[in-house]
Amino acid sequence: MKNFWGKLPKPFFCLAPMADVTDAAFRCIITKYGKPDVFWTEFVSADGLTSAGREILKDNLIYSKNEKPIVAQLFSSNPAKMRQTAKYVASLGFDGIDINMGCPDRSIEKQGAGAAMMKSKEKAGEIIKAVKDGIKDSKKNVSISVKTRVGYNKSQLEEWIPFLLSQNIDALTIHARTRKEMSKAPANWDYVKRVVEIRNEMKIKTKIIGNGDVVDIKDGMKKAKETGCDGIMIGRGIFGNPWLFSEKIPTMKEKLKVMVEHTKLFEKLLGKHRNFAVMKKHYKAYVNGFDGAKELRVELMETKNSKEVKKIIDNFLKNH
Repeated sequence: MKNFWGKLPKPFFCLAPMADVTDAAFRCIITKYGKPDVFWTEFVSADGLTSAGREILKDNLIYSKNEKPIVAQLFSSNPAKMRQTAKYVASLGFDGIDINMGCPDRSIEKQGAGAAMMKSKEKAGEIIKAVKDGIKDSKKNVSISVKTRVGYNKSQLEEWIPFLLSQNIDALTIHARTRKEMSKAPANWDYVKRVVEIRNEMKIKTKIIGNGDVVDIKDGMKKAKETGCDGIMIGRGIFGNPWLFSEKIPTMKEKLKVMVEHTKLFEKLLGKHRNFAVMKKHYKAYVNGFDGAKELRVELMETKNSKEVKKIIDNFLKNH
């Protein structure tokens, strides 16, 4: 492996790509308070990046050098657009390009992308080849990886995983649920263990990353030991807790101050194209578990900018 994957510890920890959550502002905050071994961007539409509306989507690809190694996640079912976008993304200096083959969002599946990829190995193979060609066009050394689930309506591990692993990819993230289960059923890490076994049987070096219901680093370490996977990806656990990867337990005051810092950064980096309401899902996560949290959340839901948020938090901290 000529890329960064070979230099990581075992197990390494990654931040999951989450739409309207792991944006440039939140990743900056996480970098400051508890950086993972590998960052992922939110998923980005390759079709969108090759369309007239691309300027707005470019916000998804803002990153700072401190976030490296960072992987850009793309989705599309159009090989030509995927190739063009992979070339463009590689030229931006990303360390890797990840293909989303697991997102259950209906609008994405309607385009034949995301989890719909599990229905056609032929199409999935074309998309992987398109990304490789795009990387080659860019003349950059960029890794290629795939994030997927264990199957569509039921487990398809025994046919889907060997197919993906035969495509000569650097890493494979396996979300330990089917598309049908969404996030409702508990993640089944026996699937991750089986993926590791398949990889070993095939005698290849692709890194296997487990994903699904990992609450913290300790839990991730345990799951890595039980399954033999190389890396652990954490998603929802990061909500309201930028300290997750550093394992620090913040005070209420620290949480609220960082929330204000996060809000200002969101406005500065993304305020031009993104609705301020995106920040409010973070407020629900930052503001809980202490006296007066509910009332404070209600107040924050009415805010329209970072100045209002700062004023409310300053006022709250004065009285608590």
